[in-house]
Amino acid sequence: MTTTPVPPRRRRRSLDDGVSDAFVELWSQRRPCVLVTLRRDGTPHAAPVGVTVDVAERTARVICSGGSQKARNVAAAGPDGARVSVTVVDGRTWSTLEGRAVVRDEPDVVADAERRYAAEYKQPRPNPRRVVLQIAVDRVLGNA
Repeated sequence: MTTTPVPPRRRRRSLDDGVSDAFVELWSQRRPCVLVTLRRDGTPHAAPVGVTVDVAERTARVICSGGSQKARNVAAAGPDGARVSVTVVDGRTWSTLEGRAVVRDEPDVVADAERRYAAEYKQPRPNPRRVVLQIAVDRVLGNA
């Protein structure tokens, strides 16, 4: 039996600590991610999503319908936003971003997020109810 060595664990507290090439590759490739938000009763809601990450802005973005459970969960937290996490996994390599998300529905913000999503994934289908879950990343976990 052959085993694959696991890369050493790198602890990062924020994106300000710098990122590795592996981190950039992991978050810039088309990979499904999982976003976790909290329902009003405190139970977690996990949803598969596409995520774009802007390291310089310390921001992650998820586009979704304004009526989706994830958008409703974030909106229910009020103007200060909701604590969320988003995780990407590729084999044994993984990364989780944690932060505070807010719902943005301004046309220019939505258009910018759609452009970023299209560059990384594919052109999103038309959706007049689209919003952006904009995550101010304040903690990074993982081995990438």
